Amino acid sequence: MSRSNSATAPRHVDEIAVLQENVVRCDAAETHVAHVQHGASEPDASGRAVFVPASRVGAATIRRAALFAALYRSDSRRETYETKHVNYVALFTGQGSQFAGMGRELHEHAQQARATLEAADRILPGLLELCFEGPEEELVRTENTQPCVLAVDVAAYRAFGHTPAIAAGHSLGEYAALVAAGGLGLEDALPLVVARAKAMQAAVPEGTGGMVALLRMSEEEARRAAAEVKSGVCELANLNAPGQYVMSGEIAAMHELVERFGRRQAVLLPVSVPFHSSMLSDAAADFAQRLKAVELRDAAFPVVSNFDAQPRSGAEDLRSALERQFAASVLWQPSIEYLLGAGHRDFIEFGPKPVLTKMVDQIAKAADVAVNAKSVTRADDLEGART
Repeated sequence: MSRSNSATAPRHVDEIAVLQENVVRCDAAETHVAHVQHGASEPDASGRAVFVPASRVGAATIRRAALFAALYRSDSRRETYETKHVNYVALFTGQGSQFAGMGRELHEHAQQARATLEAADRILPGLLELCFEGPEEELVRTENTQPCVLAVDVAAYRAFGHTPAIAAGHSLGEYAALVAAGGLGLEDALPLVVARAKAMQAAVPEGTGGMVALLRMSEEEARRAAAEVKSGVCELANLNAPGQYVMSGEIAAMHELVERFGRRQAVLLPVSVPFHSSMLSDAAADFAQRLKAVELRDAAFPVVSNFDAQPRSGAEDLRSALERQFAASVLWQPSIEYLLGAGHRDFIEFGPKPVLTKMVDQIAKAADVAVNAKSVTRADDLEGART
């Protein structure tokens, strides 16, 4: 990946501050976004504005410009939001939130959760025992983790009992979001995510793939790190939150990242599948055939897709999004930025344990937006989430 010569390049400035100031001053915010998409102005050493081409601006900067433009356009909407109740955003947790005992408390104390979990156990016998008892070594197997987490996600949502304005789910959580929205039946979703998990696990030989979480670096730095890896496939798989990006690819490439950045900044994750990478492309094509046999319906409310951070509600659009999600990056940070730009401020996460609310708080803080992010993982959470 080519780099500009730092000796002659204009001095870098605080992109967020400049973009926010420009958007607020701009009569038409869209004009500013279009300008950033083609390039941007930065001051040189003497303070004169110098045009910088889009190739130097970076995807994250363009996305932040769009977010600030959306926030600018929704000023009046935000005032209304603070004085009138508006439906919340439902968030659904993905793989990694599982633990032995998950869902047990909801099952014991929330009738709708109990009905959902017992229905899930009839669809996949043994699911409840795995959720409640483990053992951990069985629960962490991908083909077990995915249906168990999905069942608890949906159980927590149904126990809450309030329809959101819009929803989003992290990777596997997108399937739970579709079940909540009525686009996918639980009886279809559970076997489907088992098939998804097995297809992912079988896509690469054991021990050849992996994932690394890169911490305390910008999105541009993470992308540059991926491009500079020499020992195999290395791709940005998850854009989770500012300073939290996950790489996926060949195991040698993952070890190269750990060696380069150290174990405190590059954390090798305990997975053997290079999730959301091009190494799963062939398996994605096979899974798409399985997905075609599943009935999808129009969703009762939009679901923001992982692969492009855009909302969908039509059945075939949702099917296409699930196909593309299989091997594509999870654009979680852009998804939350889209929701913030659309004026949403109330978020409730459903799942085994809180994961996504922390990311929402980080993303909102970076955008200088106040949000109300709660989670429902136990029956005790239900009343607090409703207030």
